[in-house]
Amino acid sequence: MIPNLDLDLLKTFIAIADTGSFTRAAEDIGRTQSAVSMQIKRLEEIVSRPVFVRDGRHNRLTIDGEKLLDYARRMVKLNDEAVMAFTKPELTGTVRFGTPDDYADRFLPEILARFARTHPLVEVDVECRNSEQLVQLVRRGDLDVSLITSEYGGAGTEIVRTEPLVWVVSQRHCPHLQPVLPVAVAQVGCGWRRMTMEMLEALNRPYRVAYSSMNSNAVNAAVLSGLAVGVVPQICVRPTMRMLTEEEGFPALGEFNIGLLRSPGKSSSSVEALASHVKESLGNLIQQPLMAAE
Repeated sequence: MIPNLDLDLLKTFIAIADTGSFTRAAEDIGRTQSAVSMQIKRLEEIVSRPVFVRDGRHNRLTIDGEKLLDYARRMVKLNDEAVMAFTKPELTGTVRFGTPDDYADRFLPEILARFARTHPLVEVDVECRNSEQLVQLVRRGDLDVSLITSEYGGAGTEIVRTEPLVWVVSQRHCPHLQPVLPVAVAQVGCGWRRMTMEMLEALNRPYRVAYSSMNSNAVNAAVLSGLAVGVVPQICVRPTMRMLTEEEGFPALGEFNIGLLRSPGKSSSSVEALASHVKESLGNLIQQPLMAAE
């Protein structure tokens, strides 16, 4: 019979992994160090693998420990969501949520799925616009909360993620080898477009704007069709895209912040609950390894 993993053991395991110390973990969870050591011993007996090795004054995860840590975090989080779903009062109402379409493609499925599990009676009304337009809608009170590129938000924007911008092409095409570089970018006024143009000017690289649209799917279509080079957040790189490197003549473009902006005076339990899910979802997203070009 397969043994059960005790959530208390997993919480102790996570605390040690986060602090790097049995002593600090014991303080954080309110147990003695000997009790913590016994819990980890029991956990290692269940999985039949050592999960920590001593590294100087710190405790380092083994390869099996790193694998277990991912399962542990997900199991504890799912447990907490399940308990909250039955112990917290049911929230109702509507939350008007805004997001640019490129963020919607990458982030929205995870956000909405998690939110629906814990707050099934709250309706989420989603508006997809560019960040500049979304800021105006939030400031006017037409949206309750919005995910934006933070350079447009100003005061009151809560930074929830920092992402590098990267150059991308289709894995099956080489538009970056053309003497005059074709680029696919957003329309005038977009910060990413400005960063792209400034870098190309600094490189003294001949280029032309081959495709321009405020819709990220249109820009990505030009890239995936092999018609142009694009610039996207690294977390939004699609499996059929390839990131161009500095060795190929495309140096790092820099980073930008993704922010969360709330409408003044429009906060509610439902709004704050959705905002919390947005922050957690973006914080948990990990850049997946990209497929190698054939």
